[in-house]
Amino acid sequence: MLKRILIANRGEIACRVIRSAKMLGMHTIAVYSDADANAQHVQMADSAYHIGPAPSKSSYLDMDKLFAVAEQAGADCIHPGYGFLSENEAFAAQCEQKGITFIGPYAKSIEAMGSKTRAKEIMAGANVPLVPGYYGDNQDPTFLSDEADKIGYPVLIKAAYGGGGKGMRVVRDKKDFISALEGAKREAISSFGNDLVLIERYVDNPRHVEVQVFADKHGNCVYLGDRDCSLQRRHQKVIEEAPAPGLSDAMRKNMGEAAVRCAQAIDYVGAGTVEFLLCGEEFFFMEMNTRLQVEHPVTEMVTGVDLVQWQIAAAGGDTLPLTQEQVTITGHSFEARLYAEDPSEQFMPSSGRLTHLRFPEQNANVRIDTGVTCGDEISSFYDPMVAKLIVKGDNRAQALSLLERSLRHTYVGGVKANTGFLVALCESQPLQEATMDTHFIDNNCDSLTQAPQADVHTLAMAAWVYYCHLQGTCKAPAATSPWQSLSGFKLNSINEIKVPLADHQLVLHVTSTGIKVDIDGQGHSLSGEYQGHGHYVAVVDGQRLSADARIDDEALSIMYQGAQYDFALTSKHYVGAEQSGGDALAAPMNGTVVKHLLDIGTEVKQGDAIVVMEAMKMEYTLNAPFDGVLSSYCYGEGELVSHGALLAIVEEQA
Repeated sequence: MLKRILIANRGEIACRVIRSAKMLGMHTIAVYSDADANAQHVQMADSAYHIGPAPSKSSYLDMDKLFAVAEQAGADCIHPGYGFLSENEAFAAQCEQKGITFIGPYAKSIEAMGSKTRAKEIMAGANVPLVPGYYGDNQDPTFLSDEADKIGYPVLIKAAYGGGGKGMRVVRDKKDFISALEGAKREAISSFGNDLVLIERYVDNPRHVEVQVFADKHGNCVYLGDRDCSLQRRHQKVIEEAPAPGLSDAMRKNMGEAAVRCAQAIDYVGAGTVEFLLCGEEFFFMEMNTRLQVEHPVTEMVTGVDLVQWQIAAAGGDTLPLTQEQVTITGHSFEARLYAEDPSEQFMPSSGRLTHLRFPEQNANVRIDTGVTCGDEISSFYDPMVAKLIVKGDNRAQALSLLERSLRHTYVGGVKANTGFLVALCESQPLQEATMDTHFIDNNCDSLTQAPQADVHTLAMAAWVYYCHLQGTCKAPAATSPWQSLSGFKLNSINEIKVPLADHQLVLHVTSTGIKVDIDGQGHSLSGEYQGHGHYVAVVDGQRLSADARIDDEALSIMYQGAQYDFALTSKHYVGAEQSGGDALAAPMNGTVVKHLLDIGTEVKQGDAIVVMEAMKMEYTLNAPFDGVLSSYCYGEGELVSHGALLAIVEEQA
């Protein structure tokens, strides 16, 4: 029986594994980098060990350090979570060699599916339909370009050892192929240590449907239903659901049985996911993820299975507790991924300290998986996920309604968050009617990511927050006493307080009969209370409103109905929406300079790619702000840069 488990991961998945392992009575062991010294998974574990500096390559990806901790801590098993080393066959093989139980498949199974090229060969042998493409080892750029011509544009360049949208590029025109290939290879080597890529036809308007499989060491294998993961951006999933809507019983059975054949073909053990592209009544094998998926909770919600506990039991040699006939699906479940990012700025990741964080109350139908709490740091070194919101309803409509309500009662402060974007997705007709495909977000990005516009209620809430802030107390004092609130006090005159918002005119009039607020020239009655922990209640013209808020020297932020409104204060200097030309070449966040694309002295046109940087596991290309000459680079390739640092200088020609 396994007793001491080392979790070779961080964040919400580490916390999630720790919870299930503790329920089995296991001693839990965490590892952490410099950036995670005070992280939640460190505090939750029974013991924790430092393994190096913040960059993943020097900490969470360092196998020698992990095995040293395992020996020191007396771990008899290692759970890799997802990402990092979860699909690294060398790591699994070393576990086997050292006599440590790897909670996952055999190394040979990971190796078989780790290369997408070999995986395609195995699936062809298992009689699973494949998307047309090139899956060989010849990586000569000219050869791959010729193969793309044969396949026909658009094509998808895909890291053979990749996942999560990294090392992936869609190419619609031959002239863009080589630069896209170079970018995909750079990202692949950075994320996975291998730049082998494959080329396949890019299928327009498909659905992404995957099947959860589970196998033990005794030859038993079942499928635990399916999931729809079509709502994606940058090839990363945003909202997932189980079961996948609109599938016939025959289709579910065919896909499930095909997924089991995939697992059995590689002698699989543990939890795995087989991903398919669904095109009408046809489905094509994409890949098999030989690990626990980010979206596994939706399967847990509708099956009643704890997949992590199943993983631990299977790794320890237990047989599966259910046969295929005993697997049942009840109700419907959704998961939304809450990220620290700005959807209105092309989903730019946002790093910083969480100054405010509040989730809806958890119960049997609402589950929150997170690895952070208020005051924690969203680091630029790792994935910017804040939490996963998982809900369950008796049917799809009920579950979707519950997801939207839960998102509207989720508040994140200190960093940008995609909460409003997720609410917009919940309200969208394709998701409501289950007609979405993998391109829906890309095709409707502008309407889904519009920054929220403040209305009267939001502005009134801002005025009330500012008023409470001036009082310096959790309970606003009586407005009739000027000695309790000196702000704006005038002898023998109405107490007038101007709220210093940069873009709106808000004036509070405090009298003996109450408070009035002028909002851009229109008058409204205002009252309410501060309830603590950043939560405010305001009554505007008799209507009761509830929101979370924060205020500092720079801005006032209102988190209301699933959207965040940031109001600049006039007392500080702010960069306007129209950035200066130089800002186009400033680092959008902390990260690393990856590549200089042009020689110094090159004449450039506005929009030409100048420099590539990497942050939060993704590449970002910075372009020339205007026509001119590239005069210099400010940082060398491989150097760390801070948010706002100028990376290159383009000078206008006389």
